[in-house]
Amino acid sequence: MRVHKFGFIIHPIEYEDVSRKFKVMQKFPKWVVEGFTRLLPPMKVSEITGVRSEYAETEGWFVAVPLTSEQMLKLPEDYVLKKIIKAVKIAENLGAEIVGLGAMTSVVGDAGITIAKNSNIAVTTGNSYTVATAIEGAIKAAELMGKDVRDSHVVVIGATGSIGKVCAEILSRDAKYMTLVARNKEKLQNFRDYLMQKTGMSAHITSDVKEALEDADIIITVTSAVDTVIKPEYLKPGAVVCDVARPRDVSKEVADKRDDVLVIEGGVVEVPGDVDFHFNFGFPPKTSYACMAETMILAMEGRIENYSLGRDLTVEQVDEIARLAKKHGFKLAGFRSFEREVTMEKIETVRKNAKKKLETWKFA
Repeated sequence: MRVHKFGFIIHPIEYEDVSRKFKVMQKFPKWVVEGFTRLLPPMKVSEITGVRSEYAETEGWFVAVPLTSEQMLKLPEDYVLKKIIKAVKIAENLGAEIVGLGAMTSVVGDAGITIAKNSNIAVTTGNSYTVATAIEGAIKAAELMGKDVRDSHVVVIGATGSIGKVCAEILSRDAKYMTLVARNKEKLQNFRDYLMQKTGMSAHITSDVKEALEDADIIITVTSAVDTVIKPEYLKPGAVVCDVARPRDVSKEVADKRDDVLVIEGGVVEVPGDVDFHFNFGFPPKTSYACMAETMILAMEGRIENYSLGRDLTVEQVDEIARLAKKHGFKLAGFRSFEREVTMEKIETVRKNAKKKLETWKFA
């Protein structure tokens, strides 16, 4: 059987990530580090080996675009896109037939469409499998916290984005109540109307994150904001937050100050086979982000085609990639929060703390 190979485009999330890679940069201020990254060309970072299922195998490469998340959003769009397209070309020259866009490289511009038009190989953002695992993870985590999605208030932050819309549509089939949050009120209104017609869910809409979270049980947050949008004081005891965004939407203060809420990172996946990424991105061995996994799944399946591109994902795409993931043995790899494993003991502690605080909780 022919082995189809893949590439995956990564970049430093924060300027501190550059300092970790290039030790000499630790002595310099942020503006110097960011000036340094602008001078660097895209580069191969590592080879990925050992991805294997009962039906197929694949191998690939990480290729880095040395720009931080902030730079990706603030530098001229055309300049950033050219850097990403060069990185895709490197993956192609290495032998990749399909490439995945990681973190902010999937957000810049038109969510991969321009990059695909300027590439000779297939492109995906990985957003379909990111949605599938985020929803699965959030529902499973909520169950462990004693919550049933059918009796819960679900909030989707970033609800008018490509990932947010599909998350909301899938969750609206089961959620009792739903609030949609986004900045553009006209887009919010239009999406609420669509959701009502499609699923019968009459969702509340708001642009005020704090207001939306006052009585939220399960929260999916998927914005492309550079700064955090969820603060410790916004959450009620027992809330479950699935943070799919990179950079994170949930402030690190939440982990420090709220031992009564459960924050998980969306889309952490166990990869089949004896996989070795030859690169440390903060996960346990043999696990990856769902967007990386989607690229591998498509390569293994021989689906050398543009997949999750643009702002309009579909429920059908999400269902299809979830089916292929199951076929090849990709699965949810437990829970992680702020780069650390979330154990069952930790979840039980959070649940007990939430129960105590709920007894005296007062809404503002």
